[in-house]
Amino acid sequence: MTSQVSRTTEQADGTVVGEQRRPGGVKAVRRLDRVIIRFAGDSGDGMQLTGDRFTSETASFGNDLSTLPNFPAEIRAPAGTLPGVSSFQLHFADHDILTPGDAPNVLVAMNPAALKANTGDLPRGAEIIVNTDEFTKRAMQKVGYDTSPLEDGSLDGYSLHPVPLTTLTVEALKEFDLSRKEAERSKNMFALGLLSWMYHRPTEGTERFLQQKFARKPEVMKANLVAFRAGWNFGETTEDFAVSYEIAPATTAFPVGTYRNISGNLALAYGLVTASRQADLPLFLGSYPITPASDILHELSKHKNFGVRTFQAEDEIAGIGAALGAAFGGSLAVTTTSGPGVALKAETVGLAVSLELPLLVVDIQRGGPSTGLPTKTEQADLLQAMYGRNGEAPVPVIAPRTPGDCFDAALEAARIALTYRTPVMLLSDGYLANGSEPWRIPELEELPDLRVQFASGPNHTLEDGTEVFWPYKRDPQTLARPWAVPGTPGLEHRIGGIEKQDGTGNISYDPANHDFMVRTRQAKIDGIDVPDIEVDDPDGARTLVLGWGSTYGPITAAVRRLRAAGEPIAQAHLRHLNPFPRNLGTVLKSYDKVVIPEMNLGQLATLVRAKYLVDAHSYNQVNGMPFKAEQLATALKEAIHD
Repeated sequence: MTSQVSRTTEQADGTVVGEQRRPGGVKAVRRLDRVIIRFAGDSGDGMQLTGDRFTSETASFGNDLSTLPNFPAEIRAPAGTLPGVSSFQLHFADHDILTPGDAPNVLVAMNPAALKANTGDLPRGAEIIVNTDEFTKRAMQKVGYDTSPLEDGSLDGYSLHPVPLTTLTVEALKEFDLSRKEAERSKNMFALGLLSWMYHRPTEGTERFLQQKFARKPEVMKANLVAFRAGWNFGETTEDFAVSYEIAPATTAFPVGTYRNISGNLALAYGLVTASRQADLPLFLGSYPITPASDILHELSKHKNFGVRTFQAEDEIAGIGAALGAAFGGSLAVTTTSGPGVALKAETVGLAVSLELPLLVVDIQRGGPSTGLPTKTEQADLLQAMYGRNGEAPVPVIAPRTPGDCFDAALEAARIALTYRTPVMLLSDGYLANGSEPWRIPELEELPDLRVQFASGPNHTLEDGTEVFWPYKRDPQTLARPWAVPGTPGLEHRIGGIEKQDGTGNISYDPANHDFMVRTRQAKIDGIDVPDIEVDDPDGARTLVLGWGSTYGPITAAVRRLRAAGEPIAQAHLRHLNPFPRNLGTVLKSYDKVVIPEMNLGQLATLVRAKYLVDAHSYNQVNGMPFKAEQLATALKEAIHD
């Protein structure tokens, strides 16, 4: 019997593309152009692993995607409580997308806490898959349910699928010599199998992953494989799921190339390794573990074969101190941290400014102040990066815009540090670090040449004709001082935090010399060659939305919505925050209104207003979560018509 296809009109959210009945009319297959899924449960339920595996299979299938992991700071938060809920949201589509999505179309809730914590984000009509085994009276009372939401009609506006996930998993694993508690741990794999069936995800990759992950525990490996396949078979056979869904690969969304799924921290780590190879320098990381930056340390520690050396220090100060020593010794030196660590590293960053040595300081921003919100995202370290040192200690600041862009940002940070002999602050954040997207692996010929020349002999002739080495004699173009590797004969010189004499590098307390050196260090940073900012303005708009860092995705998605509705709006996004692009002032003054959305209380807006005397309007959010596209679209529309 031939398949019958019935076309449907596109819904308001733009998701439904068509519907197809399988032969015999057993189950319908509905074709969508995009979907947003959120897995939610206790922090011990494996939601991050489940989401990560679903994401990997989605990437291998060829969809465009964007993810938002969201989890508690505690290693094991109180079970069954609202603060202990861990979730993973994935937005995937057959076209170019930019954000993890505003509202999930599908929620997988492993317990009452997961349901209660996430129901408020669901649009009417969304599908909810609930693990009914966890909806005991005690578990529901723990989160404030007086009656069962599965029975009291409170979920009537949604498409509810009650599934005894725990019971089904234990039943599927009864042949194994596992206790009930051990068997229950595989319920996330059962859920993953069910969702993989619902959305026609490949399964081979997940099965290989389980075989490799649990290779030393064959009984656990087999149990997880059986649970995963049981979930798939349940979807295929149960009458509760009458429809499965297809989202075609995003064949037109990407330029030609080889792609992989990548998170921001992984992209940044790869960018650092690539920078060291392009510079022909060993890479040294001096770091102290801190959320959400630790993954960079973990990843770089795997790449000793590329000349990478990682040092897990006893504290933040020791980490950057070791890195600065490595820079003095001729390495591409890096230290990674988050906001609290930047505060501790500030004195050594100032020392690096004084020594004028290349050093990458990577700040994966998180909610503050102090230790704040370790697992939530924020953009509130910009002013700290700009000014968080004593004295006049200017430092270049750059920020990636997407997870994949962290690779290019690392290369750019290395270029600036090596060319201008300066520490560089790279500001990523938790949203980029943990989120992921498809990333095109660059060709070798696309990578920049970052090789540098070390000083090899005298560079100055005294009045009596003697040739000497002056460690602070500068390149006339970049104002960078020479980089002399310790142990090079004839290039011995002093280093330290006390002010240097121009040229010789000798200790100097001369007021005029100090004034000159301060102004010279500032001029070096001001003179860094950065590209002009590009403006996307197809309609001659009078309102410009200016962003930096991870707000790129939500801002761009909001701009697309406004333009689709006939609203003219221009967009520009900053990578270089110090120095600003040279044309930024001209761009800002060419618009009647400038709006700057930030996940802080207006730090970029403060800098823009001070430098360019432009009445920039802030739109701010500091709730630990990224902006939603619809939220920004509404705010920007109001700004256009204000």
